[in-house]
Amino acid sequence: MDILAGVNREWLAALTWLAALSAGAGVLLWRRRCADLAVLTAVVVFMAANVGAGIYVLNHLADGRWGGDAQARLVAPSLSGTPVVGQFLGPLDGAMAGMAGGVNDFIDFRAALPVALDFFAAAGWALAVSVPVALAAAAVQAGRVRRRNAELAAWRTEVAQLRAELDGVKRHVGYRDIF
Repeated sequence: MDILAGVNREWLAALTWLAALSAGAGVLLWRRRCADLAVLTAVVVFMAANVGAGIYVLNHLADGRWGGDAQARLVAPSLSGTPVVGQFLGPLDGAMAGMAGGVNDFIDFRAALPVALDFFAAAGWALAVSVPVALAAAAVQAGRVRRRNAELAAWRTEVAQLRAELDGVKRHVGYRDIF
């Protein structure tokens, strides 16, 4: 079952954008303060969706949505109906039908290849954009880790100070450990 059977080239390109935007929005809703991760997710999903769309186009070469129907199909003439020698030309009919089918497949491939290459080119641009976006996201995440580590160190220092004050109060009151 082909879910994308009714989707033309423009809608397939729009679906890649919709997938990227919905993935980015989903990450932004899930992690409200992580806009950098939402952008990175959107770029990576856009790249993956474009690669998938290009592969889909190449897997459905004979589909008329890619422009293969614009050129007339070759049909091999039947030579087996020829009087007197028709029975001997049967194998030639099969060979000519195979050759016409090969030419038709090539026409379909030639029509679908630019469409697939457009999707692959969009995925390549998304890959090029994802490198600086990933570096920026890594820098932001490193800053967050550094800030969390500083907060953790401050909490540990405060706990150590409170523990020292508690020990001082215990000594002042004369409390001894029972255990």
